[in-house]
Amino acid sequence: MDPHASGFGTRWKPAYTLTILATLTLGILIGTVISKGVRGQESKKSSDSAAPLTIPSPQQLSNQFSQIAKQLEPTVVNINTESTIKAQPRRRRGSPDQGEGGGGDENPFDDFFDRFFGGQGGSQGPIRERSLGSGVIVDAKGYIVTNRHVVEKADRIRVRIDADPPGVLHDAKLIGADQETDLAVIKIDTDKVLPVAKLGNSESMQVGDWVLAVGSPFGLSETVTAGIVSAKGRNIVPNRQFQTFIQTDAAINPGNSGGPLVNMAGEVIGINTAILTDTNAYAGVGFALPSNTVVNVYNQLIGPDHRVARGSIGIQFAAQENPAISRVYGVQSGVTISSVIAGTPADQAGLQVGDTIISVDAKAVKNGDELVADIASRKPGTKVTLGFVRNGKKQDASVTVSDRAKLFSSRLGEEDETGEPAAPKESKLGLTVRAVTNEMADRLDIPAGKGVIVQDVKPGAFADDAGLARGDVILEINKHAVNSEDDFNHVAATLKSGQDVVFLVRQRGSGRQDGTIFLAGTLP
Repeated sequence: MDPHASGFGTRWKPAYTLTILATLTLGILIGTVISKGVRGQESKKSSDSAAPLTIPSPQQLSNQFSQIAKQLEPTVVNINTESTIKAQPRRRRGSPDQGEGGGGDENPFDDFFDRFFGGQGGSQGPIRERSLGSGVIVDAKGYIVTNRHVVEKADRIRVRIDADPPGVLHDAKLIGADQETDLAVIKIDTDKVLPVAKLGNSESMQVGDWVLAVGSPFGLSETVTAGIVSAKGRNIVPNRQFQTFIQTDAAINPGNSGGPLVNMAGEVIGINTAILTDTNAYAGVGFALPSNTVVNVYNQLIGPDHRVARGSIGIQFAAQENPAISRVYGVQSGVTISSVIAGTPADQAGLQVGDTIISVDAKAVKNGDELVADIASRKPGTKVTLGFVRNGKKQDASVTVSDRAKLFSSRLGEEDETGEPAAPKESKLGLTVRAVTNEMADRLDIPAGKGVIVQDVKPGAFADDAGLARGDVILEINKHAVNSEDDFNHVAATLKSGQDVVFLVRQRGSGRQDGTIFLAGTLP
């Protein structure tokens, strides 16, 4: 989320053809020599000649895996995407007097979905990129579930169905995608009756249960691998509250993204999404998004708005439970608020930092996961009654649930309620940022509360041309300190066309106290 995750888009060329041919040729030569030797012996002593080998009649051994494979393979498709990207020249991370820029320790889940798309080399100008992934047919009308990162930013999406002749591809259109769960729904039009995969209940799976992964690793379609459920409820991507994965040791590789994870009843109980690896290949740890999550997201993506609406009240709290917080605030369970976003429903209802939410509509809330799941499942505009404890006293507050994407669009980089990409104030610069957490500050060796980290850079935009990249920390803009998203938005809003803009930046991976440089340009 993060070395790792599948992105399983894959560009692969076989590298072993010549080796196989050479081996076969050598085998033929050796076989010829041995054959001559054997015939010589036959002339001397025919009674010693070898008996011919025979092939036994086919026998059906254990057939559960093969039956499931035959059932599921026709429903799994190969997805081909094409996109135009701007190639960027390689640049050294640091000026000559800074050395090579030294790398700090990398988070094992950094660039979770970027690893399988690879670098862009040193070429200049736009280039055409092709990627492969998998998907599974869930509706006979041509609706297919896959991963968002498989089809993200694709100019063209084409699908190959198992039953079609080689070379036949169906153009597909994107129905909807959800960033929070990395799921997407695409659709093809065909006159054929399409086979449909049956979805199961992922909650029924237990650690140790057998599962099969089906997909197109490295472009090798109709590939089936077997393993077990290694763990459940894995949270592997920071700041992804709606991505809780099933972990499996079934072999998953680049190209498997979007393919199904199947139980022994032939039911899809997950969509293969990610792997944990240092080599971009199978290392025994793969992750699939549970089918219960898939169904919820799918049903919203095929709706009139083609987007997922999640409720929110505008609070923040500690991601990890800490008994010390409960003891200090005098509560046994619940969610203690660490921040209330100004202007949000929680703020309007009078909730404060230090309040501990203990119930929603009289239903007890034990932890943050339960609170998020409950509020997120509610439609924006609905009212809920929150029970909370303040200074040891129980109180209630009526709160109107809002649209999470609207409240946090600048943080999430999601779409707003119109269905169009959110346009943050910094759009003229072509990048989005977020606050630097204390953990990030420690890793990046910068003072806590200083700078904002670049979350995304739009290709070809001003920030891109100036040399900013995802993971860089902006400390100043035109000598103005930038220590929060509000600081950044305020400074960015004052910039005008034709104005010189100078960023003081701690580049990603510098890991040094003196690892700051200037990146600059003139705003178009």
